[in-house]
Amino acid sequence: MQDKEAEPHLRWIRRIRKWFSLLFSFLILFAAGTVLLLLYLRSQALPVTHVLQSSEIYDINGELIDSYHAGQNRQAVSLNDISPYLVQAVLAIEDQRFYEHFGVDPRGVARAVVTNVKTMSMQQGASTITQQLARNLYLNHDRTWSRKIKEAVYALQLEMQLSKDQILEQYLNQIYYGHSTYGVQAASRLFFDKDASDLTLAESALLAGVPKGPRYFSPFYNMENALKRQKIILNTMVAQNLITQQEADQAAAEKLIFAENNKSRESEAPYFQDYVRQIVSEKLNLEESLFETGGIRIYTTLDLRAQKIAEEAVNKHLKSNEELQGALISIDPRNGYIKAMVGGKDYNANQYNRVFTTTRQPGSSFKPFVYLAALMNGFTPVSQYKSEPTEFVYDDGKKTYRPNNFNNHYENEYIDMRKAIAKSDNIYAVHTIMDVGAEQVIDLARRMGITSPLEPLPSLALGTFPVSPFEMASAFGIMANDGIRVEPVAVLKVVNSRGRILYEAKPKKERIIDAPYAYVMTNLMQSVFEQGGTANRVSSVLKRPVAGKTGTTNNDAWMVGYTPELSTAVWVGYDRNKAITTTDSYKAAPIFADFMEKTLDPVPPKLFPIPDGVASVYIDPVTGKLANEACSPSRLEVFVQGTEPKEYCAESKSPAQPEKPEGNNSWWDYLKRWWNE
Repeated sequence: MQDKEAEPHLRWIRRIRKWFSLLFSFLILFAAGTVLLLLYLRSQALPVTHVLQSSEIYDINGELIDSYHAGQNRQAVSLNDISPYLVQAVLAIEDQRFYEHFGVDPRGVARAVVTNVKTMSMQQGASTITQQLARNLYLNHDRTWSRKIKEAVYALQLEMQLSKDQILEQYLNQIYYGHSTYGVQAASRLFFDKDASDLTLAESALLAGVPKGPRYFSPFYNMENALKRQKIILNTMVAQNLITQQEADQAAAEKLIFAENNKSRESEAPYFQDYVRQIVSEKLNLEESLFETGGIRIYTTLDLRAQKIAEEAVNKHLKSNEELQGALISIDPRNGYIKAMVGGKDYNANQYNRVFTTTRQPGSSFKPFVYLAALMNGFTPVSQYKSEPTEFVYDDGKKTYRPNNFNNHYENEYIDMRKAIAKSDNIYAVHTIMDVGAEQVIDLARRMGITSPLEPLPSLALGTFPVSPFEMASAFGIMANDGIRVEPVAVLKVVNSRGRILYEAKPKKERIIDAPYAYVMTNLMQSVFEQGGTANRVSSVLKRPVAGKTGTTNNDAWMVGYTPELSTAVWVGYDRNKAITTTDSYKAAPIFADFMEKTLDPVPPKLFPIPDGVASVYIDPVTGKLANEACSPSRLEVFVQGTEPKEYCAESKSPAQPEKPEGNNSWWDYLKRWWNE
């Protein structure tokens, strides 16, 4: 009887044991299946995605010149380069348990399911930061169950393949802020014109609220909504003990300064940027699209301060004539760095870069090549020719050439090289090239970087063959740098989005001219800015030693010159080669003077260093011989050592007492000689 009563209980025990056995087996199978699934997911590669990043170009001081983006403004930065306030604000409002869950937050999912069942909708998302990143990288934003499942799967894969910090960093560089702007760095630049690393608590809280709905919470669209959401985020941070209530109140009361016109500001140095794009494309063989989407960083030689001064100088002196154009390029002769470039008055109206593509007759600004070739072939600063109307015969007597001086003004006496340079005497220049040989001049010009076509004709001495401002500034820089040519460079370095160097400039250096010849030529060209020189009218603007040469033709006006720090070429003329007026012909020199003095200020004036192999002696300007009391007044002149005159102008018992040299720049040589003696 008792056995019969015990049978039902035994059956229940057997059933319970059976259910427990089945449940345990199910759990084991589930665990095994989960492990296998995770192993499978870990072994599977995530979908290929190409993240578009804005490329950036910087000046020599690390200041941003511009960023390039094809519809998407995106600038990736590391997590360490993002303000901790912004990181905390994003975590507080988007995913409080980010460092605790495994990509999908069960609590958030449960909460979302309850809410959605009650509302019979998919209103509550509960996506973690990892899920949001997966959606942004691999999926669309459709509100479907299939997309949510894929999102969860990709989130698990991300968590298994990346660290939490790596996921957070990618998320912060992907998140959309409206205005075609992605990532916290680009957004920080857009809204506050500062780097993400420099954001304050107030700015961070506002920025963290924008991605919820850029059309509703962007301060550029709705300031009231943006500030309301900022306060919500600040209070959330207080609730999570990330900040104190006092800090939250102070941040909410902080007056924010927005870069309201940041998107529409004009591009800096547009002609230079075009040149940089060309250089980078050639050096790296990059497709054009990579400038907008490749995330490359281009570090250049441009000095934005000098660039702005150059643009202001060109516009100031050319604004009165709508059609008159101009170009300016300035190079540091010591390292070849292009510091400023103005390809025209208005880039928006015309993108034609006259620095490189305009080749025009340089006129008398070409004469230094003639005189430098002469110095290197036995001429000296006191070599003389008579300044008078002259007919030159060449090509074995078959042809003649009859040049004129400006306004048909002639000295009608013998003059030396210094006076010929200062007054830009054409007769002297043609005499020189005829005696030196045009081939010698062309050979020197080629070695100095003049690549434009040149022909061995007497008129070459007067600059009748077109060249570019770039060629002239580069070549004159050799004389400024003691005869050493440093290859002009605009791009110093290009790195990719991960910081790997793709290109680094290594400009070539080569001695073209022996230092004594370069210095003597420099000293002679300082006369151009002294009394009686063709650029004397701007000498009051220049507060430092400057060497250079003006050049004027029927259609062009030039001023090319240098200090030890800068070699600058300025061209003024019309695009259609229209004749310039007398007024137009005087505009190049003031542009040059304004740019040079303002750019170099407040750098103290620097003397051109005197190299070994230079001799300074007092000469008689009339005869070119050594001066004494019988032929004063005298002039201090520099020579390549060994070429200075050996005879006195007249017999006398003692050398002449020199008078004070004329002009500001000659004082330097006078004082140096006095000190040495």
